[in-house]
Amino acid sequence: MTAERDRVRSEGLLNTLSIEQTWHFEGLLSDVTEAREGAAAFLRGLARIQSPAAPDAHDDVLLVVTELAANAFSFAPGPFTLRLRAVADTVHIAMEDTNPTPPAPRPVDLTGRGGIGWHLINTLAEQALTVPQEHGKTVHVFMAW
Repeated sequence: MTAERDRVRSEGLLNTLSIEQTWHFEGLLSDVTEAREGAAAFLRGLARIQSPAAPDAHDDVLLVVTELAANAFSFAPGPFTLRLRAVADTVHIAMEDTNPTPPAPRPVDLTGRGGIGWHLINTLAEQALTVPQEHGKTVHVFMAW
């Protein structure tokens, strides 16, 4: 009985490492670069604690952050918020903006008019979902780390 109690007690002491950082932006074009730079610093710190499982994980997360920030700037006038959270072997990216319309795939235009971002995000992500809010939406993207 004592061994069983000790086993349960020690399981209760297990804890999941979670690191989170949030940035608030005014909605300027330069904020897209700032979001990417903030994410890069976050990922450098995360890599010191836990190396990514895949060699491209760092660049993939930065690419998704950049696409989400660019979309927030282009399609949702006003401020946006970026939140990064690392839990176990996953990076959770949350981008909150002022446009309630969920992102949708558009035809790809290889002449530089866009249409690639949402396809790219869904290709790189383990999961992507949009949660509507009173004054906009939050796009959640979960990526392997």
